[in-house]
Amino acid sequence: MVRPEAITSVTTCAQAIKAWESKNEGSAEEASEIKLCFQTPPIAKLDTKALANLKKCQKLSLSTNAIDRMVSLAGMSELKILSVGRNNLKKIEKLEDVAGTLQELWISYNQVASLDGLACLTNLTTLYCSNNLIKSFAELDKLKANEQLRDVLFVGNPMYSEVSSKEEARIEILRHLPNLKKIDGEFVKPSEIEAAQQAPSE
Repeated sequence: MVRPEAITSVTTCAQAIKAWESKNEGSAEEASEIKLCFQTPPIAKLDTKALANLKKCQKLSLSTNAIDRMVSLAGMSELKILSVGRNNLKKIEKLEDVAGTLQELWISYNQVASLDGLACLTNLTTLYCSNNLIKSFAELDKLKANEQLRDVLFVGNPMYSEVSSKEEARIEILRHLPNLKKIDGEFVKPSEIEAAQQAPSE
């Protein structure tokens, strides 16, 4: 993650895409996977118009830049995986245009304090949201609309200070999201499911 005040110059999305095409000797419009990570200087602003050209892209990686907000991804009709970890994002938004296709959102190491903006993602199976600013397990209730969600990463958020151990955190997460199969990189155990069912919700 690059702090905005440390940025003296930036790379635009269009410039990053052009550089990708030069490096990969191909058209970004036809590529299924595009990596625009760790640009020097970093990408600070996303550009809907430039990204709309990535019509065949199924996995877009924008991690380790200085992106401060999400934009509409209209035109990216095949996007399945969006990686925006290690940026300066404060909220999850503008995902409606990929609501039917996006399966995985990787947004760890940002400044996200709320899980608003995800309910539209009807096919979301994976949410990596570690090391953000989520303060309460109650925020997880906003993910109940994401019925396909099975794999989450939340470690490193302030809400973990509500419990005394990693084990307790896993059970608390299961209380809110009982259909999960994997939490913080480890598969859910039958004993954890049983404990979550027995433990009273707050």
